[in-house]
Amino acid sequence: MKAFLPTGDPTEPVVLADVPEPIPRPHEALVKVEAFSVNRGETFKLERPAPGDRPGKDIAGLVVQPAADGSGPSGVTRVVGHPMGGGWAEYVAVPTDALAELPDGVSMVHGAALPLAGLTALRLLRAAGPVLGRRILLTGASGGVGHFVTELAAAAGAQVTAVTRNAERGARLAELGADEVVHDVTDAQGTYDVVLESTGGQALPLALARLARRGTLIWFGQASRTPATLDFFGFFDGPESAVIRHFHYLDAGTRLDDDLAALVRLTAAGRLHPEIGRVTDWAGTAATLTDLRDRRVRGKAVLTLS
Repeated sequence: MKAFLPTGDPTEPVVLADVPEPIPRPHEALVKVEAFSVNRGETFKLERPAPGDRPGKDIAGLVVQPAADGSGPSGVTRVVGHPMGGGWAEYVAVPTDALAELPDGVSMVHGAALPLAGLTALRLLRAAGPVLGRRILLTGASGGVGHFVTELAAAAGAQVTAVTRNAERGARLAELGADEVVHDVTDAQGTYDVVLESTGGQALPLALARLARRGTLIWFGQASRTPATLDFFGFFDGPESAVIRHFHYLDAGTRLDDDLAALVRLTAAGRLHPEIGRVTDWAGTAATLTDLRDRRVRGKAVLTLS
């Protein structure tokens, strides 16, 4: 079968090659991939690929071989999946606890856009606790996670201020429920009960300074790729009894099927709208990865297999 393999070359980060078809383990289903999405964090890992690394975590397709242990979907079933690798290929073996059925009303393209960004947003908001009536400051909001967080938080009754690089990248966030869209953390007015910070660098201490008393800052990304420096004494001069927490989307456990199903259900009901900035044939994967890394794609990028 054909699959994309990393090259370590930033100008052409992946190459399409012939590889053996995966042999599923008893708890895995074999999925024929029809669409996959790529994430900006994956572009960074491609710069120094580990030997034998097979990228690809977000897929949608058809189960062509159910799991031997009887778990998960049976028969030929439309699914969305989140394998830990190998998804940029014609076929991928996916643990059944990382699969959810995809109804006919949700396209393969929209399904492929859901897993990593959607799971991160859903679990990030759970980590933040009840958000009804609370003020949330969200940095790096123009990516896939930011759009999902904005829509989910606004629907839950939060007052969301989204930070994006420019008006073009933030245009959709107001439609998804953001009360305010600003283009620099310094433009965010007032204090916030929750700060969701994903850029690092200079933005993190600036965002922390806008945290309310007993507020929580959750650090879930490093999009700027610049280390953040915090002044310990400055922190104590700021929000009293505040909390800084690191977050990873697998903190809540590696079983993902229920949360994937929730994302699919919200999408099917028209309550969640994946923001997709690019859809193209998988022949354009290398160029799309480069554009995503260089911030030329807003929201999600999805590749389809012919």
